[in-house]
Amino acid sequence: MNSDDIIKVMATQGLRITEQRRTIAKLFADAEGYLSPKDVYEYMERIYSGLSFDTVYRNLRMLHEMDVLEQIVFEDGIRFKVHCGGHDHHHHLICLSCEKTIAVEYCPMPLMIGIPEDFQVVKHKFEIFGYCKDCKQEAATASTR
Repeated sequence: MNSDDIIKVMATQGLRITEQRRTIAKLFADAEGYLSPKDVYEYMERIYSGLSFDTVYRNLRMLHEMDVLEQIVFEDGIRFKVHCGGHDHHHHLICLSCEKTIAVEYCPMPLMIGIPEDFQVVKHKFEIFGYCKDCKQEAATASTR
């Protein structure tokens, strides 16, 4: 998704398109990996002095709710990335080194064993963390030196 696509989604959802929101759209469209709310705030604060962290976080949550951004919970906290696009319900393989993300169309939820019959599942998330082929090879090469 490029910044124009992100802005179009915001506009169709009724958000006012401010310069700050244009800047967030461009930041995420140009980002290679995941951004934490703190990363976004620090970037935005350099451009828009006096901007509050709450304002930045509220915009990130709105963009997540609009399916513009995907939210992933890493061990060190929540991070956001532009939605993969085109996929309905899906899951991710995420490289812990380069943060490359691969969408997985298969959902393991129907195979889950042990969910009580009286519990109604309404949503779920499933991510697998590991190392992509390139990062795995780099680590193996570095360890043989």
